[in-house]
Amino acid sequence: MLGQNQHLQKDFFLYNASKAKCKTYINLREVTERIHLPPGEYVIVPTTFEAHQEGEFILRVFSEKQNITEEEDSVGSDKTQQDTKKKKKPIVFVSDRAKANKEIEHDGIRGEKKKKPKINLLQEEEETEEEKLFRAIYQKIAGDDMQICANELKTVMKNVLSKHNDMKTEGFSLETCRSMIALMDTDGTGKLNLQEFKHLWKKIKEWQLIFRKYDKDKSCSISSFEMRNAVNDAGFHLNKQLYDIIAMRYADEHLNIDFDSYICCFVRLEGMFRAFNAFDKDGDGVIKLNVLEWLQLTMYS
Repeated sequence: MLGQNQHLQKDFFLYNASKAKCKTYINLREVTERIHLPPGEYVIVPTTFEAHQEGEFILRVFSEKQNITEEEDSVGSDKTQQDTKKKKKPIVFVSDRAKANKEIEHDGIRGEKKKKPKINLLQEEEETEEEKLFRAIYQKIAGDDMQICANELKTVMKNVLSKHNDMKTEGFSLETCRSMIALMDTDGTGKLNLQEFKHLWKKIKEWQLIFRKYDKDKSCSISSFEMRNAVNDAGFHLNKQLYDIIAMRYADEHLNIDFDSYICCFVRLEGMFRAFNAFDKDGDGVIKLNVLEWLQLTMYS
């Protein structure tokens, strides 16, 4: 476990017996315990008597020899941490976020200041069966311009998801579809073309594989604790405060997160990291925005 910053799963506690615990586990205002342990690596699990409650926890460690203790609390994404090591990738332009045509990383799409060419959208050399399905649905809903708004994207998603039996969901909410468009919209039209939708669908399938990994009971929901590992698996490294914010924002009263909320959360994280990287030109992890830039950056996400 040394060097790993990841939420421990249920199996860990099933197969690893506790070395020490409080002798009295009752509902008191304060519970203290003094424990003597040999040198080693330990996991400390503070708990409250009632589930999903907050409480204060104090740990004092007395050591015979000098030791260094630190808290790992880094925030970032795999792309953010590896930007300086990797070669440049294709770029797109953020749609009217703070300053027009800000360059950000985006696999497979090249930014274009002008309107999207319609001819290229209708001419593909080779298409998979899935891509042919996308095109048929697009032509039926989008019309000649082959671009869809949030309401139309909701309909497209519902039709596409109905063809996939491994995704037990009725589709995505309008708010989630708006966030998807904000993530993939490269020219600020507030709509998606077919190519942008293909890349969006690729992202959703990647995130769906992670979701299925933790949705072991096939309930189409995961716990807020499992969400921490899912976020980390997707390449986003957050601190405890941000994980708590995610639980408050996207979990239900039982602290479970359904597939729609899960995708909405990932879309927001992806979009915010991309937008931040667009402004962080020198890669030092610090950006400076005025209030109008901040509002433009956050309102369209």
